Amino acid sequence: MEQQKIQLNIPNGVIGNVFGRLDENVKKIEAVFSVSVVNRGDSVVVLGGEGTAKAAAVMTKLAAFAQKGEIIAEQNVNYVIASLGEDNFHEIEKISDDTVCVTVSGRPVKPKTAGQKKYVDMIRKNTIVFSIGPAGTGKTYLAMAMAITAFKNNAVNRIILTRPAIEAGEKLGFLPGDLQQKVDPYLRPLYDALNDIMGNEGFQKNFEKGLIEVAPLAYMRGRTLDNSFIVLDEAQNTTQEQMKMFLTRIGYGSKVVVTGDITQIDLPEGKTSGLNEAIRILDNIDDIGISYLTSKDVVRHPLVQRIINAYEKNHARAAYRDNREKRYRMKRNPSRGRETGRREAGRT
Repeated sequence: MEQQKIQLNIPNGVIGNVFGRLDENVKKIEAVFSVSVVNRGDSVVVLGGEGTAKAAAVMTKLAAFAQKGEIIAEQNVNYVIASLGEDNFHEIEKISDDTVCVTVSGRPVKPKTAGQKKYVDMIRKNTIVFSIGPAGTGKTYLAMAMAITAFKNNAVNRIILTRPAIEAGEKLGFLPGDLQQKVDPYLRPLYDALNDIMGNEGFQKNFEKGLIEVAPLAYMRGRTLDNSFIVLDEAQNTTQEQMKMFLTRIGYGSKVVVTGDITQIDLPEGKTSGLNEAIRILDNIDDIGISYLTSKDVVRHPLVQRIINAYEKNHARAAYRDNREKRYRMKRNPSRGRETGRREAGRT
């Protein structure tokens, strides 16, 4: 195929940012699209075959992000490449226009993907939002940032952060200390996010005044939570009873975000996740939003995205094998398959 050549006018001030440290961003683009990217000082030239136009489009979008002050990292490159061909590709750089808040160190907290932007907008619009997605998609951190913004803007009077105290596949045994010290390990990720955004001094001051509360889910029973921004994290580990109890605590002027990863349920065998049940039965209720984030929204180390994709492929293969074996057994013994179907129908 005849070699194609596309010249891009990328401002000198952002070329270094777009190319990345030791040209790592450009090397990634060259490898994915089988092109060469050449910096000629006053312009950038993309040379290659059929992937040339796509590579040029990715370079142009990365330059647009860089001009908005974004530090271009591998996550940005991967996201722009993955977004090629989507309806919103022509305006994905607008994502970075939305600053949720600024951390105590001066770092702006922004959605980094279209999925995260949709999630943030959903929180603004609805009283209750469920956010479902794998680790590293910013579910909890963005919810915390939105809570702190609402608190600082006097939209709510307090922030309440809660988690079910469930061990992640391990038995921790006896924990020393008073009740607060016993539950603190379960709540540590919430403390970390608060300290990162508010700073330790700001968090401690509001915590001591009772304006910020971090507590296990069991503490919510019997309360009515008015004028509060409430975040329930790790909600996949709530039981059906706990989720109903939590959702019926909501009072006037409150906003609720429920986050969870339905692929990492640590409940005892036979227990149904309250999160799974809630998103099924509350799906069509006004003022309740459900946001689904995917591996494409992962903003941790790029390896996390690859790990999640590998697990998802493995689960899909396992489900395919199970279905195939089930069909084979029904072919071999159709009467047993009909009997199984009748038993299952009788249980529903």
